[in-house]
Amino acid sequence: MEPKRLYVDFHVLQTVPPSCVNRDDTGSPKTAVYGGTTRARVSSQAWKRAMRLMFREGLLDSEQVGDRTKKIVGLVADEIEALAPGQDAKKMARDALSLAGLSKIKEDKEDADTLFFMSRAQARALAQLAVEGNNDKKAYKDALKAAPSVDMVLFGRMVASDPSLNYDAAAQVAHSISTHAVQNEYDYFTAVDDCAPEDNAGAGHLGTVEYNSSTLYRYATVNVKELEEQLGGEAAPGVIRTFGEAFVRSMPTGKQNTFANRTLPDAVYVTLRTDQPVNLCGAFEKAVPATANGFVGPSKAALADYAQKVYTCYADAPLQAFTVGEGLETLAPAQPLGRMLDALETAVRQQLNAETGNEVE
Repeated sequence: MEPKRLYVDFHVLQTVPPSCVNRDDTGSPKTAVYGGTTRARVSSQAWKRAMRLMFREGLLDSEQVGDRTKKIVGLVADEIEALAPGQDAKKMARDALSLAGLSKIKEDKEDADTLFFMSRAQARALAQLAVEGNNDKKAYKDALKAAPSVDMVLFGRMVASDPSLNYDAAAQVAHSISTHAVQNEYDYFTAVDDCAPEDNAGAGHLGTVEYNSSTLYRYATVNVKELEEQLGGEAAPGVIRTFGEAFVRSMPTGKQNTFANRTLPDAVYVTLRTDQPVNLCGAFEKAVPATANGFVGPSKAALADYAQKVYTCYADAPLQAFTVGEGLETLAPAQPLGRMLDALETAVRQQLNAETGNEVE
């Protein structure tokens, strides 16, 4: 029988003050046209990077977080040095990576041509094979495919030169967009030269920085069955909880020193689904109009109303739902974030154990 599908969808409404969270190639805040109007936008890549940094800051231990880097020779060489001090660790590392199929590393260099995602367990396994003097290419390739890090399973690994090393991402993160139209603004600033003579009233530097402010709709989904397949049923619920906390609390760091724009969400809506992921961005295809009461309240109302319409017309209501913050109580009772994440972890564990016949205390 085909495995039961299980998805966790995260919907977040978050107001960000004047800021430049995510810049394009000209330094302007990223935007997108949606519903015929220009919206503020933060790319999924920017937010996933912020989440991975939060993983490193204590949500996951160091063994559970991988490195996406060109300096893979150094990663393997460090493990070789720990296992066999005094050896030519860098040469052994280059040879090991070549046997694994990653041959685009010049003899006198430590950098690969492209970024490669590697877990510490994978680097250690390659080092062990190198120290043992193993020359079996399959063994090295198997070492690079086994023991992925948590963030590798969540966000995937793509190796163009060898698709057999790919990992399909268990999580998908949408580009965040504002629920309303925006127009970028410019801040003209000057800097004073502290050592300038007293009779010099001019600025030592002047410039401009582009910014906007917005109420963002953010969405992400996790394929629980994919996560379970790669990490095991015991680990998956805890990883879902960690993903949820990082998605809710993280913030990309673009121009953060300039704007101090770090905020927490105004409302969070989380669902468990057994049919398919459902992005509710259609709630804002018609831009929320500007009013003296701001955008947050109307955005919450639009999200709740649209979700109910989608459930009525196209999709079943979610298996379970949770909310944080005020304004979405028509969808699910509100809870503090920590309690909601605990309840979510328990719900995911119950669903996984129900399929295996195990009970959750």
